[in-house]
Amino acid sequence: MSQRRVSFGVTLGAIGVVYGDIGTSPLYALEQSLNATGDATQLPATVLGVLSLMFWSLLIVVTLKYVVLIMRADNEGEGGILSLFALVQRRLEEAPRWGRAIIALAVMGAALFYCDALITPAISVLGAVEGLELLSPQTSRYVVPVTLVIIVLLFAIQRRGTERVGRLFGPIMLLWFLVLGFTGAQAIARNPQVLAALDPRYGFALLYSHRAVALVLLGAVFLTVTGGEALYADMGSFGKGPVRLAWFAVVWPALLLSYFGQGALVLTDAAAAHKPLFALLPTAVLPWFVVLATLAAIIASQATITGAFTVTRQAVQLDLLPRMRILQTSAREHGHIYVPVVNTLVFVAVCMFVVGFGSSDALGSAYGAAVAGTMGVTTLLGVVLAVSRWRWSSWQVVLSFGPLLVIDAMYTIANLAKFMQGAWVPLLFASLLFGVFMTWRSGRRLLRAALREVAVPLKNLPQLLERATRVPGTAVFLVSEPRFVPTALLRNLEHNHVAHERIVFLNMEFVRTPRQDPNDRVRLDTLLEGVYLVTARFGFMETPDVGEALKHCRVRGLKLFSQDCSFFLGWHLVAPRPRAGYQGLRRRVFAWMQRRSTQAAEFFRMPEKRVIVLATQVEL
Repeated sequence: MSQRRVSFGVTLGAIGVVYGDIGTSPLYALEQSLNATGDATQLPATVLGVLSLMFWSLLIVVTLKYVVLIMRADNEGEGGILSLFALVQRRLEEAPRWGRAIIALAVMGAALFYCDALITPAISVLGAVEGLELLSPQTSRYVVPVTLVIIVLLFAIQRRGTERVGRLFGPIMLLWFLVLGFTGAQAIARNPQVLAALDPRYGFALLYSHRAVALVLLGAVFLTVTGGEALYADMGSFGKGPVRLAWFAVVWPALLLSYFGQGALVLTDAAAAHKPLFALLPTAVLPWFVVLATLAAIIASQATITGAFTVTRQAVQLDLLPRMRILQTSAREHGHIYVPVVNTLVFVAVCMFVVGFGSSDALGSAYGAAVAGTMGVTTLLGVVLAVSRWRWSSWQVVLSFGPLLVIDAMYTIANLAKFMQGAWVPLLFASLLFGVFMTWRSGRRLLRAALREVAVPLKNLPQLLERATRVPGTAVFLVSEPRFVPTALLRNLEHNHVAHERIVFLNMEFVRTPRQDPNDRVRLDTLLEGVYLVTARFGFMETPDVGEALKHCRVRGLKLFSQDCSFFLGWHLVAPRPRAGYQGLRRRVFAWMQRRSTQAAEFFRMPEKRVIVLATQVEL
């Protein structure tokens, strides 16, 4: 009995967090799809054709691709494009020829995923607040200001953490889906001929008869499935079972009933094509529905903002971004984090989207491009995983992923067709982020190579310590490359000519799995008498913590306490050599980012009052 309650609670949580994005699509998806056809009278064949495309898109893209197939590609329970990247990266050694292309592909997918966090809050909240226009046409001028106020409040609460608010997400979204399903079912009961849209021939006929706008139409229909990637990214928070149960038992039926109910209403009254979801409700309850829609939009926005924080932490630990200040906002839930820099940048971008586009209709043209690209990259990485890890045969890969790649290509091309209508905006943002990711990645590779050239091998350590005066105490040196003597120790010997009685080289290693087994957290080696090498392993979903590493050392017999240690850090100051052209620019940008990255003491949660930083200049 208790297990059943737990399962219900987790499933309810999945409804609130995982499906917030796709759950708000009924606010605008059908209206924009009907507008894309150019049929002002909304002929029955047009309405049925659009609904048919929506039904089969939800079935193939979300249900078959993500819920059934892609969710198999979990990295120890975690999902999302960077988890998939980490999973695939383990196999790149087997195909070094394709390694760089796969890495670049995954990095571009991550950059595109960020754009979802920029546009979802804007389009969701705008789509909900626009319901005010049905109450009074004079309220249209307040839509953008009200949206901005909601967004300001939404981003302001991020610093405080969303643990308490998050408990309400599930019940509110469950109510939202129940209302969607109930209002849709009522409309279908009044006009059941709308169910003819289940026949895929209506969709093909519509595309054939509207060949001139077929790409634009597909781009609009794509708004129906834009939450699919977020579904996969949030899988790790709840597990496959609850996510799948929530989809099949609540979310998918509610979405289908809502879309078909809206279509049934438009078949009866063509004028209802403007805000058809709101037109399903009686005028008396419309204000309450606007409030509920706004809450659902806020929840959808919160899920994408939280996703941006999580992806940032993953990107930092996968060496795609410089270290950033990451704050834990919950003592109980590891996943509740706050990244101030990301919160500020996303807030500014969302406000720019709201003011610049001004309506959910205008934002719809920009929304799909980034998400379609991310979905396509996910499918391609799934192919690599199926071949390299699942060991699928060629015919299995072709039958499973071939149709999905064709559909992804169609939707990507369709969204690119809206380039001048706004699709260029997320693509520009994604390109800039891709440049940042690759600049940091290549810069780190160059920095490591430069440090190796001047590094002192670990075998020379006895000779170095022979000439030093030993003083009481324990010195902990953070090292990134255990094969060499830390630069901080070299600088300390160079300037102070002393070494502590006990010396610990601490290597904080990030593994390609989400979490590291606590029983294998640290590995301890004795290099010399009184000199130890400690390797502390953390997953890319974990917060690296020196205090936790020292605690596990005590379990292994090496008594280390933060209050008794001096922590030495080597700070590598990058000085780019004068160089013209693109490579020179990249090195200057990398140097700028490296100097402004969060210091290791804060990032690794070290006792800052006991930290000594010794700088070394490195020319690139």
